[in-house]
Amino acid sequence: MNITSKWKYAPGLMLATVALLSTHTASADDLTSQSRAALQQLVAQNPAAAKCKSKAVAVLVFPDVVKAGFIFGAQGGQGILFVHGQPRGRYRTVAASYGLQAGVQKYGYALFLMNQSAVDWVNNTRGWEIGTGPSVVIVDKGMARSFTTDTMHSGIYAFTFDQQGLMAGLGLQGTKIMRID
Repeated sequence: MNITSKWKYAPGLMLATVALLSTHTASADDLTSQSRAALQQLVAQNPAAAKCKSKAVAVLVFPDVVKAGFIFGAQGGQGILFVHGQPRGRYRTVAASYGLQAGVQKYGYALFLMNQSAVDWVNNTRGWEIGTGPSVVIVDKGMARSFTTDTMHSGIYAFTFDQQGLMAGLGLQGTKIMRID
């Protein structure tokens, strides 16, 4: 078996690995605690996230998302929807990608749902993809510097946090989110 034929199995192996990592099911209480702690840390360290939280109707927090890829990639994790601070459901986030990529990365993200129609969208769809439905603004460090409550006009704001690992680029476009209970 030559090296080329060995590499043809790499994408499938990578996808299977991420799929297994993302299907690890923490207890509802553990996931709620992890999500709440991640949200508290995010708003303590990021003034723009704190501003969003003060105006948000709900926050969907994914504390641990694993992304891995070598040409083909996948990512996945679980999170909790908090409505007015109370847990209101478990969700799964998944995505697949292809292109020039290699590495493994772990990160978290929070979606601040700014109005009831965004909350209804999350609750009433069988799964939705970021980039469809309500507009999602990904808040990066540059935008966060000029972020005020007067500039908030989107239905959903996304913040990533706790990035660890080696993988170029991080995007949420094309990420699918599904309720799991």
